[in-house]
Amino acid sequence: MNDATSKPAQHERTVERLVQGIQTSDGAGVRLTRVLTQNLQRRLDPFLMLDAFRNDNPDDYIGGFPDHPHRGFETVTYMLAGRMRHRDSTGHEGLLGPGGAQWMTAGSGLIHSELPEQEQGLMEGFQLWLNLPAANKMLAPSYRDIPSAAIPEFTTGEGVLVRVIAGESHGTAGAVQRPHTEPLLLDVHLPQGSQFVQALNPGHNAFTYTYRGTVDIGDTAVPDHNLAILSNDGGDSVRVLARSDARLLIVAGQPLNEPIVQRGPFVMNTAQQIEQAFSDYQAGVFDAAHIQAL
Repeated sequence: MNDATSKPAQHERTVERLVQGIQTSDGAGVRLTRVLTQNLQRRLDPFLMLDAFRNDNPDDYIGGFPDHPHRGFETVTYMLAGRMRHRDSTGHEGLLGPGGAQWMTAGSGLIHSELPEQEQGLMEGFQLWLNLPAANKMLAPSYRDIPSAAIPEFTTGEGVLVRVIAGESHGTAGAVQRPHTEPLLLDVHLPQGSQFVQALNPGHNAFTYTYRGTVDIGDTAVPDHNLAILSNDGGDSVRVLARSDARLLIVAGQPLNEPIVQRGPFVMNTAQQIEQAFSDYQAGVFDAAHIQAL
């Protein structure tokens, strides 16, 4: 729980720099924008990656993300539009729909897939990768489906809608609370001319990602498709003003300050652990039959 969320704002953070995502594709040709990339992992620790996807052409998403492995971190998928079916080698399965989230702890390793359950229309959402501390990287995998109705939300006096996926905002606890990294994940919808202030732990790394319209943070305009890295200057809040009707994510977390070694779908602390992950995957350790036999 982030105690800073219950204290009056005293020192607002500014924008250190803006980051525009890289257009790429992943899975079976899904077109997406990779916003938080490996060169930002130390600066935005404990967050490892942020992908944003917004496609209304089925050719850009229909292939989805067939079976692939993970070890050593958590994935948070948040859908705005469309439907995605999740299956993994631990036996978990779920349908992620509009406004819903999926929180998966890969831990010691699993194989999973995410495949669209639609053939037309808009597919939009995000996937955020959250690191696990070294002591927890080999925990048993786990999975949680969070339907839209289970995500707490509130509306301010200025008409700002805030959905609290993780952490806490203005006394509203989110759907997920995590130890060690203490993530804050908010989806904030602002009418033009409104503002919203979110308290932040001064020791946490934080960023925003605008996905509709343009907002001002301090003296910096942050338009659609831009990530704003917030300054680490002891600030205990961020103030967002909407130049137009706007939507953005506000993300913050406790840095782990541990070595980060990533190779593809595995994130560990040493190169040797990465090599072991590949060896285990090739030996079938992530397969359903092996996991179910444990």
